[in-house]
Amino acid sequence: MRFLFVGDSMTIGRAGDWTWRYRMWRHLEAVLPGGYEIVGPRDGLYVPEGDPADPQGYADPAFPPAARRHLAGWGEGWLHMAPVIGDTVAATRAGVLLVSLGLIDLGFYTNSDQTEENVRAFVTAARAANPRVRMVLLPVIPNVRAGYDPAFAAECARFNELLAKAVADLDSPASPLLLASVPDSYDLRTDTYDGTHPSPGGEHKLAAAFADALHQAWAVGGPYRP
Repeated sequence: MRFLFVGDSMTIGRAGDWTWRYRMWRHLEAVLPGGYEIVGPRDGLYVPEGDPADPQGYADPAFPPAARRHLAGWGEGWLHMAPVIGDTVAATRAGVLLVSLGLIDLGFYTNSDQTEENVRAFVTAARAANPRVRMVLLPVIPNVRAGYDPAFAAECARFNELLAKAVADLDSPASPLLLASVPDSYDLRTDTYDGTHPSPGGEHKLAAAFADALHQAWAVGGPYRP
């Protein structure tokens, strides 16, 4: 199985982070040893312009280079990934996309309806590159802005409803789509370091959302164990 992580700042991570991608790699090593590959055109962490930090400065230097691969970017959303996912899937021969997007779109670029249109464009482009590609999509998770901005909170909630509908509409036997569950216990005080980006505890919960969805719906791997 060829996994491609697609996401925004919560997925790429910042220099010094473990990232939920690392947690997912550890899980895959435990449940699918030798039976998977992580693919993608990028492999680094986010480093602000002018910051001397190393974009390969993962918290665990033993994180293998091949397992660091991804398609994620700080400040990138469905708007940015829809135009590039087709070429990426074709080039990497990705078979399973693990996607965490939406918060950046709603916060800076598009409303919930426009974001849902980009979700559908993303799915169409990925399937054009690989008609049998599978996708697991994570809804927008809790975030600090939704706590003080009621209009933004409403857009997040509406987008999550539209995302669920899109998954139901677009799901097919040849190219199944799966909606992962937002972790019930996600706590901004302990699972993020700034109200948005995951702390180590949040990384585990995001990895678990994908791992458990894969296991429960498609019998891929096994239950997530931190």
